[in-house]
Amino acid sequence: DPRGITRDHVRALREVGFNRASLGVQDYDPAVQKAVHRWQPRELTEEVVGWIRDAGFLSLNLDLIYGFPHQTVDSFEKTLDAVLKLRPDRLVTFSYAHVPWLKRAQRVLTKSMPSAEVKLQLLKLTIEKLTSEGYIYIGMDHFARENDELAVAQQRKTLQRNFQGYSTHGGADIFAFGMSAISQTDDAYWQNTKDLNRYYAALDQGRSPQCKGYFLTAEDKIRRRTIMRIMCDLSLDYAGMSQESGIDFPLRFATELAGLADLEADGLVRRTASGLEVTQVGRLFIRNIAMRFDAYLPKESERRFSKTI
Repeated sequence: DPRGITRDHVRALREVGFNRASLGVQDYDPAVQKAVHRWQPRELTEEVVGWIRDAGFLSLNLDLIYGFPHQTVDSFEKTLDAVLKLRPDRLVTFSYAHVPWLKRAQRVLTKSMPSAEVKLQLLKLTIEKLTSEGYIYIGMDHFARENDELAVAQQRKTLQRNFQGYSTHGGADIFAFGMSAISQTDDAYWQNTKDLNRYYAALDQGRSPQCKGYFLTAEDKIRRRTIMRIMCDLSLDYAGMSQESGIDFPLRFATELAGLADLEADGLVRRTASGLEVTQVGRLFIRNIAMRFDAYLPKESERRFSKTI
């Protein structure tokens, strides 16, 4: 958060070995910032970016969010133009997760939210503008310069995903610290408590602040691999998946693959006897495509998560 960092912080991080930096920008428009209670002048962000560059960080990422209250295509384009002048190595444009049933503070924003149609227009604008400026659309709201290792890994089909987003490091254990943080190994996931008092109480007592965990089954790992390849490669190679997983992939997932008929009819995927390919339009709905292979998603009426659009 650029609002809570100093030049000394940046220097200290670089001195102990950090080589990548990511800043939250969200949106430059004053009306949007006021609505979401995040006042962050453009000049402040530009100053912190200067500190990061002066300190010698090797890579800079900037986070934006689309779908905020009062956002319009015109206003968000101005934010994109301003951010592009900072020449970040990567850009992430997250879709705002409106979950007022989980976060009560979001209830005051409901009346000023952009429609699903406007959100799609915002995403379309972002993709067109960033790709025209030389960024590669990695997928899932991520963009990187064409010589960035994420773009190179996607071309080589070695790209990975984890809770932090896209990565070039497969099979790495991830240990997360802080409230609600999720850690991951090959066999398990676990999450820290979201409650501040419980978090500190556990630490004061010398206990791990985790509140829940899950051990993956063999089936979970196959499905995780399937979903990852869809999100990273934007395709599925049945022979490759069969070899990696030790199963007859088309046979094991016959029901799921047959169930993609409606997505194919909408022009989102192309199916062949040897594999599956996500179309350019389908990339906008990559979450929906991947969800077809998730065995744990509840019925639409029972979902507690944010909508994909």
